[in-house]
Amino acid sequence: KAYVDSLQDHSLTILIPGCGYGHEGLYLFNKGFKDVHLLDFSMEPMTHIQQLNPDFPASHLHVEDFFEHVGSYDLIIEQTLFCAIDPSQRAHYVEKIHSLLKVGGKLVGVLFDRPFDGGPPFGGSRTEYIELFSSFFQKIKMETCMNSVEPRMGTEVFIEIVK
Repeated sequence: KAYVDSLQDHSLTILIPGCGYGHEGLYLFNKGFKDVHLLDFSMEPMTHIQQLNPDFPASHLHVEDFFEHVGSYDLIIEQTLFCAIDPSQRAHYVEKIHSLLKVGGKLVGVLFDRPFDGGPPFGGSRTEYIELFSSFFQKIKMETCMNSVEPRMGTEVFIEIVK
């Protein structure tokens, strides 16, 4: 919310992959961002989103596998997709994000900075993320998330990665 509230350019083309019930997307849409695309592999959350806000364009609701999605975006918001996919797919995720972003586009969001037993969610570390993303991106900003919910305070990093 804090990041979205800082955005000034309402013409941005935005993707939220693995959006679930689309709370972030609906927040963006209600703040005046009209080119917001939500992607999830399940139809159920998309139906819920349309019920909550019938004005949200149905053509911006994508029911498909993230790795099959085609598009071009100024901003991709990482919500919880990265921690949900098997770590063996992370390099493929980074490559896919790179292909979906326009030049100068950003991947922004929060990643876990801690391990988990089993998963999902799957954890990770800053070192791992920097190594992974630096194979496709030059500008990687990663800092301790200062506004995590209390149970996750100190165990998340805010990322801003520019193509």
